[in-house]
Amino acid sequence: MTDTSPDTGQLAELERRLEQNRITRDGWTLFIFAFAAFALLASLVSVGLGLRADDGAGASAGGAGVETIEVELGDLFVRPGAIDVATGTEVILKVTNNGAMAHDLKLEGETGTDLLDPGATQEVSLGAIEATGQAWCTVPGHKEGGMVLDINVTGSAAPTDHGPGDGTSSDDGAVIDFAAEPAPDFQPYDPDLAPAPDGIEHTLTLHATETVMEVAPGVTQELWTFNDQVPGPVLRGRVGDIFTITLVNDGELGHSIDFHASKVAWNDEMRTIEPGESLVYQFEAKHAGAFMYHCGTAPALHHIGNGMFGAIIIDPPVLAPVDHEYVLVQSELYLGPDGQPGDLSAMQDEKHDAVVFNGYVNQYQHHPIRVEPGERVRVWVLDAGPNENSAFHIVGTIFDTVFREGTYLLQPDGRRGGAQALDLQPSQGGFVELSFDEAGLYPIVTHKFANVGKGALGLFQAGDVDATGGGH
Repeated sequence: MTDTSPDTGQLAELERRLEQNRITRDGWTLFIFAFAAFALLASLVSVGLGLRADDGAGASAGGAGVETIEVELGDLFVRPGAIDVATGTEVILKVTNNGAMAHDLKLEGETGTDLLDPGATQEVSLGAIEATGQAWCTVPGHKEGGMVLDINVTGSAAPTDHGPGDGTSSDDGAVIDFAAEPAPDFQPYDPDLAPAPDGIEHTLTLHATETVMEVAPGVTQELWTFNDQVPGPVLRGRVGDIFTITLVNDGELGHSIDFHASKVAWNDEMRTIEPGESLVYQFEAKHAGAFMYHCGTAPALHHIGNGMFGAIIIDPPVLAPVDHEYVLVQSELYLGPDGQPGDLSAMQDEKHDAVVFNGYVNQYQHHPIRVEPGERVRVWVLDAGPNENSAFHIVGTIFDTVFREGTYLLQPDGRRGGAQALDLQPSQGGFVELSFDEAGLYPIVTHKFANVGKGALGLFQAGDVDATGGGH
């Protein structure tokens, strides 16, 4: 048998060749690994250079690029109510008005959409946003009513306090001097109430306006009115009468009207009409009472607080004869800057500056209502609010008849009952009957005495006496 095993020399040569192959293989492995690492590094450097180049291009085009956001406007809201964007982003808003009245949306009240009619859409750029801020509807009262879009910018400062309504705050409001007297040519609101007109059909046109008017000596406000007066014209009729009222909007804001004496659908006759439009509001007076009418356009608080209210009186079937009838409407003033609309934030916080009868501070103190001793007087009272209640009282006499919210609470009879106040909540009304036994002065107040010193003061003058003196 032949021996085929390698000798010692052959084994040494084989080991030398294997070692050489291993070194060569390890070299290629190292080379491949090094090449792959180099390629990865080059790729990262390339990406980094690209990102740096993109950063430079983005800064020149508005920072973090462009973002388009769809926004819905309603009565009274903005959806979404807040958005988050990166510093320098160009924000484009696609705004659709799904409300029933006109709205706009402007960054800081300046840059943004036109006034959009219901159903309209507009796309608008707010530019590159660098700091946190707000956009809002600039229609008076709508911002305070909730139409605000918060724009939150990453890394920016906290938003500034823009204050209530149109950039103003209650600190900017006009100031009343309650001791001041009206100018010599001042004419008070006529409190005399005419009897219900003949016939069962009553036709009237009311014009909605925004008018600068004096509300206290030397103090003016932009009041929102019916027929350029506050309160609006007094309407009167009987149960069963038909009222046909044409509302014409001669102002610059949307307005509406709501008669509390009516029973009609809210979405029809009470709808908001835009400037230049009109509507016909017809109803049958089915119940007796001293009712309120007012603008109901949102926010209704702002429209009522700015003067858009009045009284409609529907006589009860049996109404005793009297010598005089008067109407006094109690309301509050929430002052904005002189000549500007009232402060909605103050209205929301129930922080009134004055409480008045028939729209003007203390007017019947300076111009007393003249009667004679022993005459029978009926005073219709409406609390138009929008927030304060009333404890209507006449100092020095007693009410022998009280009619409140559609029914008699007190009438002259064998019990000889008397009442000292007519208590009313906002929008409630009624009347009292009385007489003055002696010549003299009889103060008209709300017995919520905190409000007497704020303008809720007048006088009945019974007989030919000087309008001075007294203990209240």
